[in-house]
Amino acid sequence: MFRMWGKIWKDSRMLRDTVVEEESDDTRTHKIFRALEEICYEFDLGKPIWLDSTIQEFKRHSKARFYQDSFIEEVPFDYLEIQVLEE
Repeated sequence: MFRMWGKIWKDSRMLRDTVVEEESDDTRTHKIFRALEEICYEFDLGKPIWLDSTIQEFKRHSKARFYQDSFIEEVPFDYLEIQVLEE
């Protein structure tokens, strides 16, 4: 089972969080994108853009932060953090 944790942070405090579970036999990449899409839907956000620095951070730590520059619209928080909990 694949599980991803999504958290919204502002001023060093977590405002909201959710855990998404994915049980398909799809590739890891597809599971990550689907989980991120579900997290953004639950938080009522547009999908963020994966910048090169975000991709590198995710490859190293299975964790990434999406700041304002990753979103097209203005967001009322400091960053969205995703983290793979279980694969």
